[in-house]
Amino acid sequence: MALLQAFDGQMDKISLQKMLFLFTQRQVKAEYDFIPYRLGCYSFSVNADLTTMVKKGILSETTTHFRSNETVDYIQTLKEADRKLLQEIKSRYGKMDARALMKHTYINFPYWGINSIKAKEILSIDEFERIKNSKPQNEKTILYTIGYEGISLERYLNKLLKNDVKVLVDVRNNPKSMKFGFSKNGLQRFCASLGIEYAHFPEVGIQSEQRRELKGEDDYDRLFSDYRENNLTATTNSQLKILQLLETKKRIALTCFEANICQCHRKHLAEAIANFPDFKYEVKHI
Repeated sequence: MALLQAFDGQMDKISLQKMLFLFTQRQVKAEYDFIPYRLGCYSFSVNADLTTMVKKGILSETTTHFRSNETVDYIQTLKEADRKLLQEIKSRYGKMDARALMKHTYINFPYWGINSIKAKEILSIDEFERIKNSKPQNEKTILYTIGYEGISLERYLNKLLKNDVKVLVDVRNNPKSMKFGFSKNGLQRFCASLGIEYAHFPEVGIQSEQRRELKGEDDYDRLFSDYRENNLTATTNSQLKILQLLETKKRIALTCFEANICQCHRKHLAEAIANFPDFKYEVKHI
């Protein structure tokens, strides 16, 4: 809202995303994270917040612009460091249009241009080559695991992109989340928009009620002992399907909630898959 205020209460959607990106890149602790998208740096979370504000009447939206309906002085609500940074951002980039901002971010932050449909059009051959060289690529076959606890959707997706993950394998029994972007349909959609396939194997997950009374290490030990004895022995076929996915796609990631791999069943699932006779690959927790 302060950024919109600084630009007379209205900005085109592309410029707003790019300005926010440039702002957060200079913050000590970024308010938002961004992913490399169709027009470069983009935040699904920013867009979700903007959409919510439109629904509440705080903003108005056209096909190309957002406009503030507020009279509150949001700039004065910022911390002093952020007020100063906002002034610098406006002074440095305020006269650039959307195309110029795209070009600037592609040149200076090439990773965020790797999925752009405009980069080749607006960059020189050498500049575009830097974009192509920034795209993570790895031919090694690796079974990854990843949790989304404590990180934004964008930071999570960047972990997948930077490790060149081809398929995200959701191993939650109940793929619902109060956290933006991590329920099944949303996560599947966001992955697809970045060229990452999504697969769900609920049968290898742990039911929610089994996790409700977890307080200490002993509780986790009992839970995972039961999981190895009862679930993993009964889901061999699903584990083999996951292994087949790995052999076909080369780079897949098992995902669940917990950041700490030692508090998540995906560790034991990955170990079970790694114990198959034909498994000769690396397991990596990211």
